[in-house]
Amino acid sequence: MSGAVTRLARMTIRAVVFDVGECLVDETREYGTWADWLGVPRHTFAAVFGAVIAQGRDYRDVFQEFRPGFDLTEQREARAAAGKPEWFGEDDLYPDVRPTLARLRADGLWLAIAGNQTVRAGGLLRELFTKDVDLIGTSDDWGASKPDPEFFERVAAVVPAEPSEILYVGDRVDNDLRPGAAAGMHTALVRRGPWATIQWDSVEARELPTFRIESLAELSPRIAEFNTRER
Repeated sequence: MSGAVTRLARMTIRAVVFDVGECLVDETREYGTWADWLGVPRHTFAAVFGAVIAQGRDYRDVFQEFRPGFDLTEQREARAAAGKPEWFGEDDLYPDVRPTLARLRADGLWLAIAGNQTVRAGGLLRELFTKDVDLIGTSDDWGASKPDPEFFERVAAVVPAEPSEILYVGDRVDNDLRPGAAAGMHTALVRRGPWATIQWDSVEARELPTFRIESLAELSPRIAEFNTRER
């Protein structure tokens, strides 16, 4: 393992791939609308959400706590039919997103967005970011969801760089860092949202990522330093 890590560390980062939720998009409003849909107080929904994450459970278990048998796909369709579809826009982006993408593109890096998102969310992402990145892919597009290794195989297949030249940026150890590293990619953990906040001091969160960052704005100088370090 140590030899593999050493070989990986000597590679240049040429491409950066971003997760979506709590990496680019602040999901506070969207989860609030789910609480409203379920008819429960938003602070109660948020508290149970945090407890489920801290227990290492799938976030979808949150819905089961309030409504056993809840089918998320079915309910997304019901919301859309009721005129309340999943949605995010410019105001839901974290403030550092646009400046970071512009800076990384100016640095000459190849950029992509790839996360566990629906077809509808993929459309929203393309409306927001088509001019900012080179590719946008979603789990629904590819038929594979994180942390399934197939998702990262798809990422590797579409990025014009070796896996060891790709930096995957996300907010979760379990869905982003662990499978990204297993696929031979560099990873960055951004400290925001419920997952990163809860997982930040875990052993994996401290030892696994290439970078631990408080803001996406740190990426450009950190990557530049990494790529020009003494080999």
